[in-house]
Amino acid sequence: MDDLKEGFVEKSARLPGAEDMEQINRYTRREFTADEVYTFSVVLCDNEIDRDGERFTADALSRLAKLFPGKTGIFNHSMQAQNQTARIYACGVEEDRARKTQCGDTYRRLVAKAYLPRSEKNGDLILELESGIKKEVSVGCAVAKVTCSVCGADLKKEGCAHVRGERYGGKICCAELSEPTDAYEWSFVAVPAQREAGVIKSYAPGLPDAAAVEKELSRCEGEITLTKAQAETLSALLKQREREAECGRAYRAQLEASLARSSGIFQPDIPQETVRRMAASLSLADLRCVERSCRKKAEEVLPLHPQLASEESAARRESNAQFQI
Repeated sequence: MDDLKEGFVEKSARLPGAEDMEQINRYTRREFTADEVYTFSVVLCDNEIDRDGERFTADALSRLAKLFPGKTGIFNHSMQAQNQTARIYACGVEEDRARKTQCGDTYRRLVAKAYLPRSEKNGDLILELESGIKKEVSVGCAVAKVTCSVCGADLKKEGCAHVRGERYGGKICCAELSEPTDAYEWSFVAVPAQREAGVIKSYAPGLPDAAAVEKELSRCEGEITLTKAQAETLSALLKQREREAECGRAYRAQLEASLARSSGIFQPDIPQETVRRMAASLSLADLRCVERSCRKKAEEVLPLHPQLASEESAARRESNAQFQI
């Protein structure tokens, strides 16, 4: 048996039976016939350790089997309506008692049955499914618990000293995903992997461009789910924005202090607190304009002269003032 941990389209059935059609028609607005739909089976995930040293428990797979029926299939976890391709109408857990996981458990996998309407639009997708081009899939779901397989530590709340992939007393360390709370969707992807709980579970070899993430977020409405790579990019973007905001706050503080200082020189009867409140209410553009004007007025009242300038040179500047441009 092939290694099924990554999830893939297993087989297709051109003409579903009566029981399949009864399940399919629970999700349609009218009764469809067997020759109007295309069906296929897909392995969504299993209880083997994945790329990130994580695995679903057997109980988690059983719970997911109840959560996935009715969930839509999309491309690359892009949650846009136009990306919907197929829908799961049945789901269950299969066992291979002759096979053991790396943790020594009986191998189990979550297998779903999906359908899509036969249409001109779906013709290319059906061909890609039949030819094995569209094969790999991964799932998006949330779990309540992530625990260390060695010590049982709750990895959502705290870490532990055990390293994933290492063995301790003959027991391999991994993060066990259990108690699923929701199943979002399943996606056709190029390189699948069962990744972090609550995050879209697909493998991303590099971080996406920050602008691309911002563009994708701007198109989303309501709840969205990010890949780990997108989350990392967004986190880096937020840190960069915070650094830029800190610089902006420091610049504004300098302008407000300069405005208060200048106002105190040529308008000493206006309390400093009043000036500061006024400055705080201005936009940055208005604050720059007012600060520049007040600074010029303050310089007229209290002109600045070079510290080492002699009285003679100062008098000469005054006498030549009319000739200066």
